[in-house]
Amino acid sequence: MFNTKEKKERSLGAKLFLKPLRCNSPKCVTIRRPSRPGLHGKRRRGQLSEFGQQLLEKQRVKFSYGVKENYLEKIFKRAEKNPEITGDMIIMLLERRLDNVVFRLGLAPSRSIGRQLVGHGHIAVNGRKTKAPSYQVKIGDVITINAPSKDHPLFKNLPVDLKNYVSPEWLSLDSDKLEGKIISAPKGLDILFNVNLVVDYYSKQ
Repeated sequence: MFNTKEKKERSLGAKLFLKPLRCNSPKCVTIRRPSRPGLHGKRRRGQLSEFGQQLLEKQRVKFSYGVKENYLEKIFKRAEKNPEITGDMIIMLLERRLDNVVFRLGLAPSRSIGRQLVGHGHIAVNGRKTKAPSYQVKIGDVITINAPSKDHPLFKNLPVDLKNYVSPEWLSLDSDKLEGKIISAPKGLDILFNVNLVVDYYSKQ
């Protein structure tokens, strides 16, 4: 059976950390099979046009954060209305999604699993079960695992696994309580994308 996540990384030519444990190891598909998938994947990729570069970068952002096309377009429109730099606002809005925060706190090994955990009701914000992966967290929000869900197999070894985990500087993590807190707006991010190309793509639509 085809591994669609790894095929997507090969087609976009970038590590998107859709399967983080593999992406951080020699088993990473972009290392083992750097060519694009398909019959003609080993052919040399031609020089992309300006639009092609913009489209490619937009696709990388979309699949990395696991969002749909219409959602990403809405994010752009919302960011565009903000007085801050549009590209920075796009990343900030994506980073503030609850499924991403669960991933950033180390409570899930990937954003896709973080999205499943939220959707299945395993995550609480300020003590209230929140099942919307797109929920925008705010400074001061406390993210926890719902008490009935703490026996879930995925959380079994978390206290040990998180002992040496360092969360991003805009998040605070208590590995003993399996509790995270939003202490500032997203910052200090190691962004893998050229967000300006994404802005250019949507600006021309």
